[in-house]
Amino acid sequence: MTKRFFAFLVASGTAAACNVGARYVLDIWLPYLTSIIIAYLIGMTVAFFLNRAFVFQDRHGSRARQAMWFLAVNVLAIMQTAIISLVLARWLLPALSIPHADTVAHMIGVAAPAITSFIAHNLLTFRTDKRAED
Repeated sequence: MTKRFFAFLVASGTAAACNVGARYVLDIWLPYLTSIIIAYLIGMTVAFFLNRAFVFQDRHGSRARQAMWFLAVNVLAIMQTAIISLVLARWLLPALSIPHADTVAHMIGVAAPAITSFIAHNLLTFRTDKRAED
């Protein structure tokens, strides 16, 4: 595991904790689904700034371009998480008689995009070549 990938995992874990914590706080005043959506946006914002400051700090380019790519990569990660979670929870894990299939599937689904997101952020969001500065 590279130092950068480890830093990415730490930044992502911190952002996930902010997401969960924000949802608990927002739940006090807002409906459940609304609090989930707002908390996700908070977590994603935290992830962007942590990655920009601590993981890919040597990268250049406009913050707006980086934010656009960060959002696009995260949309793909959400889709990847949903597909993996659903396939595991509805078919594979029940076929294997795994208890708590929904929870296990969701945990695997959330972890699955770690590598693909890291690669995409490295190549697209925080790339180092001259095109990144446009």
